[in-house]
Amino acid sequence: MLGSRAVLLLLLLLLVLLPWTAQGRAVPEGSRPAWARCQQLSQKLCTLAWSAHPPMGHVDLPREEGDDETTNDVPHIQCEDGCDPQGLRDNSQPCLQRIHQGLVFYEKLLGSDIFTGEPSLLPDGPVGQLHASLLGLRQLLQPEGHHWETEQTPSPSPSQPWQRLLLRPKILRSLQAFVAVAARVFAHGAATLSP
Repeated sequence: MLGSRAVLLLLLLLLVLLPWTAQGRAVPEGSRPAWARCQQLSQKLCTLAWSAHPPMGHVDLPREEGDDETTNDVPHIQCEDGCDPQGLRDNSQPCLQRIHQGLVFYEKLLGSDIFTGEPSLLPDGPVGQLHASLLGLRQLLQPEGHHWETEQTPSPSPSQPWQRLLLRPKILRSLQAFVAVAARVFAHGAATLSP
């Protein structure tokens, strides 16, 4: 009888802990990101983003009515994404998923016709290296056998040559801001959450 009570108590304990584990608070070792490697890649992304589009001071670009859809739906890392130290400690998955979503978004933009034909897009050019590093970090964030359900990121619609000149700096500036925040998240994760 004592044995069945122990089994019952153990089952009850498992039932209580199961929702907590399913929420990502006790993430299996294999699904945790390699924080140090993510930190290295995100720092490299920051450097590449700045070399692909060096700061030019404040430039007011013309803004048209109903601005381009290419930059309207830009993913931003926000407070509710849980990328703060407490959020990362409790459950890093929403934050990592938001970063992954942003990487997919920028990967599509860098591979679109907005950057096509530019010498900087050659594989060894700054935008080509940036594109490859985005892909590397995105793959590192999504371990084998684990696929995040992300909102379908639409491919940008074809652009006119005159639009590309305006869109490139906007996209690269936005990417600089995104990877700067992501690099801070990974630096914190590497310093405090690595085993």
